[in-house]
Amino acid sequence: MVTIKDVAKEAGVSVATVSRVLNENGYVGADTRKKVMKAMANLHYSPNEVARSLYKRESRLIGLLLPDITNPFFPQLARGVEDEVNKEGYRLLLGNSDEDVQKELDYIQTFVQNNVVGMVSATNTVDHELYNALQLPLVLLDRTTEDYPSVYSDGREGGRLAAKTILEKGARHITLMKGPAHVKPAQDRYKGAMEMLSEAEVDFSVFSTYSYSFEDATSWAKELFTKYPDTDAVIASNDIVGIAVLHEALKRGKRIPEDVQIIGYDDIPQCSLSYPALSTIRQPAYEMGRQAAQLLIKLIRKENDVDKTIQLPVQLVERSTTRKE
Repeated sequence: MVTIKDVAKEAGVSVATVSRVLNENGYVGADTRKKVMKAMANLHYSPNEVARSLYKRESRLIGLLLPDITNPFFPQLARGVEDEVNKEGYRLLLGNSDEDVQKELDYIQTFVQNNVVGMVSATNTVDHELYNALQLPLVLLDRTTEDYPSVYSDGREGGRLAAKTILEKGARHITLMKGPAHVKPAQDRYKGAMEMLSEAEVDFSVFSTYSYSFEDATSWAKELFTKYPDTDAVIASNDIVGIAVLHEALKRGKRIPEDVQIIGYDDIPQCSLSYPALSTIRQPAYEMGRQAAQLLIKLIRKENDVDKTIQLPVQLVERSTTRKE
């Protein structure tokens, strides 16, 4: 492992000089700085960002909290955040809470101990007192409250669009799958869909769920067709659930989309790989992550006139689980 001593020897300078270059602390002549930078490049030296942050009491580290990295939607958010912070010279520390409050709080403590200069959170417990005690910029991603800056998509419009699409394609016995009550975007989608369905002359039922896990989605799909055997259209709470419903319908010998139409939500990459390919409402996940990072960096830099609420549009992506008009 290359050390700061190796860099100093390669550049023909003292360890203190290399340290001043790394920490941008104290005067170093332009020629000397070039020597040090060239030595680091030759030796492929990578400074320990955590050690630097402890020394300087500041860092170029940003924390990102996700609720479930097994859900393909969240890595898309994370990639958008990561690409943007890297472009601006920051590095990302990632925490996966698994919807566990204690695990989430432990990650926050870890972020603070590593002197992160800001945080992005896509979790559901930002009302906890530990968040209120944080003395650093925080941006919510795919979540909203009145207390923090946030970047999210128009979930209510997404729910309306899903329901409108299913109605226009002739569905008469619709099952609306309501997402977890503690996830605000899920409730926004549900409310939007309910607005459309309540005004239409169709038979519809609401099927409540409490998570987005693959295992739960499989059991709910079975329960749905047992409880509502006449269902000819399903508005799923997200794509994972939508794909589970699709598989269960095919197991029961139903034709897609002739007997049952299905529309998901998010547009994760697996939608286009399922068979038939899943129609869905697309959230611009990568762009949401990118804009959350941009907003956080503006807050870190204390820029003026920053738009602290950013809502991005959603769009319908029609594939093979909805009928062609």
